[in-house]
Amino acid sequence: MIKLSEFLPPRPEASWKLIRQVGVDNAVGVLNGAEQDQRMFASVGADGWKADDRDEVPWSEAAIKQNIETYDDYGFTLVALEDTAPIDKVRLGLDGRDEQIDHVITQIRAMGRLGVPTLAYNWMGLSSWGRTDIAIEDRAGALVTGYDRGIAQAKDPLVAPGEVTRDQMWAGLEYFLNAVVPVAEESGVRLAMHPDDPPQQEDRNLPRIMSSVEAFRRLLSLYPSEHNGITFCQGNFALMPEVIGGTTTIPELIREFGTEKIPFVHFRDVKGTVDYFQETFHDAGQTDMPACMDAYYDIGFEGAMRPDHVPTLAGESNIRPGYETLGRLFAIGYIRGLEQSAYGHPATSS
Repeated sequence: MIKLSEFLPPRPEASWKLIRQVGVDNAVGVLNGAEQDQRMFASVGADGWKADDRDEVPWSEAAIKQNIETYDDYGFTLVALEDTAPIDKVRLGLDGRDEQIDHVITQIRAMGRLGVPTLAYNWMGLSSWGRTDIAIEDRAGALVTGYDRGIAQAKDPLVAPGEVTRDQMWAGLEYFLNAVVPVAEESGVRLAMHPDDPPQQEDRNLPRIMSSVEAFRRLLSLYPSEHNGITFCQGNFALMPEVIGGTTTIPELIREFGTEKIPFVHFRDVKGTVDYFQETFHDAGQTDMPACMDAYYDIGFEGAMRPDHVPTLAGESNIRPGYETLGRLFAIGYIRGLEQSAYGHPATSS
């Protein structure tokens, strides 16, 4: 069976009891106040996910241990982290990258000692996942997020034209992998690269290099190891040129990469193209989701899997676009149903 999980901040939420009640007892977390927590949640405000003031460095063993204890108090086991110390200097190949890599190594070693098996990270410099609309009306008025490249590229540039090259970012990635994968192997932690979101070739003059299936094949070849793997975010892979162009499908990619390269899954879907798309309900996108679950069963996947970017439903404020509660409960139920259809009911397992 999969480790059905939910994405939770290291700070208790009212929704946690509901998530436990619908059968999820695994947490995928962020570090309190670290890179993704800052970019995605800490700026939401008093009613959203906001970092606590703590004395510990977020990626230290003491801080991660405190996060684990918080989850444990509510019945959750931390099975993956989707956050690192800031690494933009590493991504862009700038002075100071060795210090940032040392911080990641500290985190990996702490995770190994604390029994957290998976570290998801990304190679999106200077920004996080991109959306241009957070309130597109979908089924019966539910609200979803979306992206329009024309609108996005009219925003202020991230860098000057030509300031950062694709070769520079690939070199930075290879440097990073050579430094951290051996530590991950020693620590028993699997690294899982998340695709660029959206998987476009460039964002406001800054190259995006994890934006195609071929790029992920290249990533895996840079340092062949079960500890150099993929966060298989289906919504992003569904927008990649090889899938949109019809040369492969999501189930085919699941079987190609296998459990040796996929330690972690974002089970989500979209409709549209990389230039213009919107999130969807899990049962209403452009990907054959039951066929995906069958593929995970075929490869023997038993890692962490979570929903992502869910609709906001009636009565919810949409203060957390993509992460309100009711859509998450719908997604959890949908995934659990597909899981038991493919893997069997737990009562039948030996």
